[in-house]
Amino acid sequence: MNFYRAPLDDIRFLLEAFDYTGKVQSMPQFADFDIETSMGLLEAYAKFCIDELLPLNAAGDQQGVKYDPETHDVTVPDGFVKAYKDFCANGYASLPHSPEYGGLGAPFTLSVLGQEVIVASNKSFSMCPGLTSGLIEALEAHGSDELKATFLPKLVSGEWAGTMALTEPQCGTDLGLLTTKAEPFGDHFKLTGTKTWITFGEHGMTDNIIHFVLARLPDAPEGIKGISTFLVPKVLADGSRNPVYCGGTDHKVGIHASPTCVVNLEDAVGYLVGVPHKGMRSMFTMMNAARLQVGTEGVALGEAAYQNALAFAKDRRQSRSLDKAKQDLENSADCILVHPDVRRMLLNVKSTTEGLRGLVAWIAINYDVMHHAEDGEAKDKASDLVALLTPIIKSFGSERGFANISEAMQVMGGAGYTADWPVEQYMRDERIAMIYEGTNHIQALDLVGRKLMTGGGRLMRVFAGEVGALLKATLGDERLAPFANALKVESKRLNDTTMGMAGAAMQDNEVVGAVASNYLNQFALVTLGYIWLKIAQTVVELDADDKVRRNKMQTARFYFEMVLPEAAMYAAKVAAGKGSMMEIDVDLL
Repeated sequence: MNFYRAPLDDIRFLLEAFDYTGKVQSMPQFADFDIETSMGLLEAYAKFCIDELLPLNAAGDQQGVKYDPETHDVTVPDGFVKAYKDFCANGYASLPHSPEYGGLGAPFTLSVLGQEVIVASNKSFSMCPGLTSGLIEALEAHGSDELKATFLPKLVSGEWAGTMALTEPQCGTDLGLLTTKAEPFGDHFKLTGTKTWITFGEHGMTDNIIHFVLARLPDAPEGIKGISTFLVPKVLADGSRNPVYCGGTDHKVGIHASPTCVVNLEDAVGYLVGVPHKGMRSMFTMMNAARLQVGTEGVALGEAAYQNALAFAKDRRQSRSLDKAKQDLENSADCILVHPDVRRMLLNVKSTTEGLRGLVAWIAINYDVMHHAEDGEAKDKASDLVALLTPIIKSFGSERGFANISEAMQVMGGAGYTADWPVEQYMRDERIAMIYEGTNHIQALDLVGRKLMTGGGRLMRVFAGEVGALLKATLGDERLAPFANALKVESKRLNDTTMGMAGAAMQDNEVVGAVASNYLNQFALVTLGYIWLKIAQTVVELDADDKVRRNKMQTARFYFEMVLPEAAMYAAKVAAGKGSMMEIDVDLL
């Protein structure tokens, strides 16, 4: 049983709320992508995902992947190869990429919003084209003209797929510990080493796989300052097999249809991307876009779980309403949707999922502005917002997404815990999102240790300016004032928390590590408060029809009254500092 429908109406609403037309569609290269054209494209994309990929989701989860140790080949579940070829034939693999290399040239915003639908339909499948897109972006930004001409056309078309081969058995987050070597050899390099946890490191869905590999040159300095990046193709230009082989696949909690591989390089031919010893630049180009997509995964699976839980709650009958006026005396019990706690759980999921979708749209639109706007001031402002909000959407999007799936399962009781419904698979598939592309604590350290410090607090000032402008526009409107006042209180609390944390951190370096995750969650809840106030303002300004108005305003009310207050709890945790963690006797743990 699966009740998923793409949230296209909400996506359209968000494009209007965050001024897609004014900020993105007005750029010359995106002039053809007005809202009607954009929504038509997303509708076709969503139809393909739901018709072709959703039916493969449960079957692929049950079948999994198969590794052949003799040939080093990996076989993906039935239907995946055909679905991938159809996906590419429809042009969906090339959606956001440059027409110079055969791409459709659509705004990045549409690609990210479409990402929600493909993940909700089949997360395992989505990871192959998703990683390839990240490689394309890194290669466009840092690759030589020769590398671009050789690799980009077939990566953009989807004929070839890409990976991100960063981690090794002894190093995950701490990439400075990696030992893979790259030796100069004529016009290329030969790489030797072992990479682990490589998504779609082998799969047989494409004619070639292009690995984006971190390695060290012979004269490399120690640590991350000595890392370089290389393209390592599975098949070389002359058709010969490059010695880069899958050494096995991992057995995982979820994403069973997505092969996670050990990849062994044995004097494999590779090509340097960018400048020697500066590989972290190109890696972060690929990683930052991936982090936004990871946050989107929490939105996608949270939405899918919500839709199934809501359908269940409307049908399942248990007990009687506590309000006699709401009791259905024609049946022996009432549907569980009458019970306050069921509504609480459903609205927890709905309000945070829709808020996070709004945050994704806001970041994605700013991403397009950052890369393509002609106005330098607008580009700088957008760049600051994207930098500040990326760790928030990655961490809070994945964390709240997982919690939302759990909440949806709770609504469904024992039925949600069984494979008769898809929610248990969503929970297993989403759990990895809090770990990969930099664990959530790494995102919190990035926010506190780097982003807040940039330009003497410039990024925070830009964000505060956005919040302040919205408050100024809404505090005087009686329809919006309750929401605006709640956001005003929590925004001030966030500012006070930020200043207090900075002062404590100046006295003790461990404070940042102790409070960063709680601080990020406080920041995220305030950010979603901004998103919900923006949504409510749009409802009022657009004079939306009554159903949309009531839907959005009642969900906004729940967020401000029942979810945003969690920010004060996180502020208290930040203020508590490190004592309860670090002033303990470890022998008693």
